[in-house]
Amino acid sequence: MTDITVSSLDAAKPHDRAAFVDLGRRFAAQVPHSVPQMRSEQIELVHPDKNPFFSHADVQLFIAYRAGKPVGRISAHIDRLALTIAPEQGMGPGTGMFGYFDAEDSDVAKALLDTAEAWLKAKGMSQVLGPISMSIWEEPGLLVRGQDHAPMILMGHHPAEYEGYIAGHGYDPAKSLYTYDLDITQEFPPLVQRIVKSGERNPRIRMRQVDLDNYQSEIEIILEILNDAWSDNWGFVPLTEEEVAHTGKALRPLVHPELNRIAELDGEPVAFMLTLPDVNDLFAKTGGKLFPFGWLKSLLWLKKPTGSGMRVPLMGVRKRLHNSRLASQLAFMMISDIRSYAVGKFGSKRAEIGWILEDNQGMVAIADTIDSRINREYVIYRKSL
Repeated sequence: MTDITVSSLDAAKPHDRAAFVDLGRRFAAQVPHSVPQMRSEQIELVHPDKNPFFSHADVQLFIAYRAGKPVGRISAHIDRLALTIAPEQGMGPGTGMFGYFDAEDSDVAKALLDTAEAWLKAKGMSQVLGPISMSIWEEPGLLVRGQDHAPMILMGHHPAEYEGYIAGHGYDPAKSLYTYDLDITQEFPPLVQRIVKSGERNPRIRMRQVDLDNYQSEIEIILEILNDAWSDNWGFVPLTEEEVAHTGKALRPLVHPELNRIAELDGEPVAFMLTLPDVNDLFAKTGGKLFPFGWLKSLLWLKKPTGSGMRVPLMGVRKRLHNSRLASQLAFMMISDIRSYAVGKFGSKRAEIGWILEDNQGMVAIADTIDSRINREYVIYRKSL
């Protein structure tokens, strides 16, 4: 391993950001079923002035070289908000992270992980979680099941050998995250249909579409519910106001009112479900590029993503309603409502729900009840320093 060197990058420098992103794109292109992403968006994610995650995190990027050739990359980062979370929720004081992990072989992987761990330990961290690239809200976990089909929007895709590289360096699984595949051309089971119809007769419940004329306030409502609904979950880190605004702006071109719901109880917003057309369908056709003709395909696709798969990346019900019959009823009502539009207006055939924590009993039960099945598993690993 003596011929491997690991160099620090300066994320504030355009050349270093480009080198880090382009190396990752080179690795991704070699992985079967990987879908090329937009380079400009990938660079923005590691840009300190454009990704608000940097406002509450210390981040260091590294590239490994062998004989002058780049052969791997990794990020090491400390999310200062994660340090304030209760340890029983997986993070807390002394928790650092690694992400954006790519390695040509096990020797490169060892050099990269050693370097990231040393950086974190020098800053007083006592444990490391990863891969988390870089916020828990971006691309958490390593894909360990489901490499045989393309990922949906906002989900990572990794070669099978990375699991051995990480586990072989002393990491143990901390938590599994599942995504569930659902054939939405099929009606839901009779039990679900009865629950939905009962809710539709309840005058206290109002199910409404997201209002694009008041988009920013709608996003604020959704993410306020999210921070409340997920606050006790493993790995939860609250989204800041800047992250809310940034996320809302980034997702705006993909938001179709018919595919997104806010549920009100006695006039109060208490639940939401976001559904996004799978933009990876578009990227597969354009190679993740807007030019020379990708922009035209993008405009047409964004206007009406006919036949696209659908992904439900986020859903939440206010915490005070957890463990109540009403919580699952609201979830089934939103899923049923959105399914009818996804099939009827957009011609969709399948959807993906998740990620869902392996021990989130409420969400796992909902996924099972609508006859969805696990199609991908991502693992977040932990190691003591």
